[in-house]
Amino acid sequence: MPQVTVFTKNNCVQCKMTKKYLDQMGVAFEEINVEEQPEYLAQIKEQGFKQTPVVQIEGQDAFSGFQPAVLKQLTA
Repeated sequence: MPQVTVFTKNNCVQCKMTKKYLDQMGVAFEEINVEEQPEYLAQIKEQGFKQTPVVQIEGQDAFSGFQPAVLKQLTA
């Protein structure tokens, strides 16, 4: 299974939905809260992202927002 990293913020509805969806599918992921670890905020902004969650899946392009169709491919 590829490594999954989810960059989140506090009080972010799409972040919560993404994490819940991954949990329900049994996909392990690393969560990085950019409010608690602001050094990562610059990193995702450099990649052109303006909103959380930003999801990085090993071997794929990162994306932002809650995208269940993309996440579902992890268990395909």
